[in-house]
Amino acid sequence: MMYWLNMGKKLNLKNPVTFNEKLQWLKLYNHNPAYTVMVDKVKAKEYVAGIIGEEHIIPTLGVWDDPDDIDFDALPDQFVLKCNHNSGTGMCICRDKSKLDIEKVKAELRKGLKENYFMRWREWPYKNVPRKILAEKFMVDTEQNVEAITKGKLEELNDYKIFCFNGEPKVLFVASDRANKVCFDYYDMNLKHLDLKQGGDNYHGEVKLPKHFEEMKELAAKISQGIPHVRTDFYEINDKVYFGELTFFDSTGMAKFTPEEWDEKLGKLIVLPPPQPVRERPFWGVS
Repeated sequence: MMYWLNMGKKLNLKNPVTFNEKLQWLKLYNHNPAYTVMVDKVKAKEYVAGIIGEEHIIPTLGVWDDPDDIDFDALPDQFVLKCNHNSGTGMCICRDKSKLDIEKVKAELRKGLKENYFMRWREWPYKNVPRKILAEKFMVDTEQNVEAITKGKLEELNDYKIFCFNGEPKVLFVASDRANKVCFDYYDMNLKHLDLKQGGDNYHGEVKLPKHFEEMKELAAKISQGIPHVRTDFYEINDKVYFGELTFFDSTGMAKFTPEEWDEKLGKLIVLPPPQPVRERPFWGVS
């Protein structure tokens, strides 16, 4: 029903063909327990560091169970706070601690901790993530912000998201201009711009592409080995590549591609594994 309401067509699970259909199939029939670790923004760092090295991990400043446990005095003037089990709700990007409304931040974090991200879209890896609050170092790309820093305004980092299929990087998705209206651009593995739109408009100017794209591809390939599909996210900061997060169900398997043929093109890249028997799949009740 949810798929029909969002996509305007029936979901084919008996013989899935498109990218979206196959992601919905994977939600039901591909339950690797490691995925829960990989979507946990706290545990994923240790997991990924074990594969590509600690030097690619954004430093953690603290982890807490409750907003009242956070010692804001001990945090630097700039930092990022987020929940480990969801996407966006509760996030605080602090650029100047002296201007921070701490009680408001705590209220937003409580709201984030209450969110049952699994129940929103039935993305099962999030169901059993122990809910935490994570503080990270505020990362600034000096080269990107030379002009902006002189004006007292920092540009947002570009997100470089690589669609991987069984350990093979195939498509680069760049999210840029977050400070204004976020734009999305897609590229092949030779950084050729693709005639593809999904989730937003293409950037109106020249997109800042990663200098270290070959390294990003190598890291993405290592992380995604043996996984039918996962999106591996990176940042490029001061000439270094940093890991962002992992996403198994891009746009929760309801991406509206323009032109629509991309749904089937990307679907061909997903080779579905044998389905797990029902007894091996977790019960989809409310946690």
